Amino acid sequence: MPKWTKPKMLTDATLSFCPGCSHGIATKLVAEVLDELGLQSKTVEVASVGCSVFSYNFFNCDSQQAAHGRAPAVATGIKRVHPDKIVFTYQGDGDLASIGLAEIVHAGLRGENITVIFINNAIYGMTGGQMAPTTLIGQKTSTSPFGRDPKKQGNPIKMCELLATQTGPAYIERVMVSDYANILKTKKAIKKAFEYQIAGKGFTMIEILAACPTNWGMNPPDAMQFIKNDMAANYPLGVYKDIGGDK
Repeated sequence: MPKWTKPKMLTDATLSFCPGCSHGIATKLVAEVLDELGLQSKTVEVASVGCSVFSYNFFNCDSQQAAHGRAPAVATGIKRVHPDKIVFTYQGDGDLASIGLAEIVHAGLRGENITVIFINNAIYGMTGGQMAPTTLIGQKTSTSPFGRDPKKQGNPIKMCELLATQTGPAYIERVMVSDYANILKTKKAIKKAFEYQIAGKGFTMIEILAACPTNWGMNPPDAMQFIKNDMAANYPLGVYKDIGGDK
């Protein structure tokens, strides 16, 4: 049996996420991809606010902290000053799709040659489980205790669908980490996104449907089923834009 070894792109810090949280899976997948592509010495990660903020403790590369929602803007500046670097943001849904909505949309519109890793767990995880822009209709949170009502709180935002309508992005895909087969698909999508950046094709974003058992009030196995049965039904998986060999 092959022996699992820690990716070089991960530090020795112990992951501090809650039991069953999908951030640990996503962090490991990104690190494995960067290892396989030999990018450790030339990668810059931009950490935003939320549970994703801890990422600069875990990725073994240069990192920059951004203000809440501003990671795409910071990444844009870094990439333009250092076009030879591989620059990626690691963001949650409350960060990217709420206060940071303008930044992600305009980075995509400009076709900035950066990669965005977008963790969608349909809730504000770090600050107590409030309703997020991605919270499902009927889903209960600390600020929607009777379930999200579209007449009162609007409908969930679908970021892949939104960005795919623009001409700037090169590759947009939604995946999930609910089981082993889908974890492998997620890794493949992440790798493709970084390969597109290496090739200079432009803006790439991978949206990962993820679990937050603590704030969902579920045990980890039930949370994984919620991703498969509920989140994927509202946020269909698949490639939403891929320019292929074009640039």
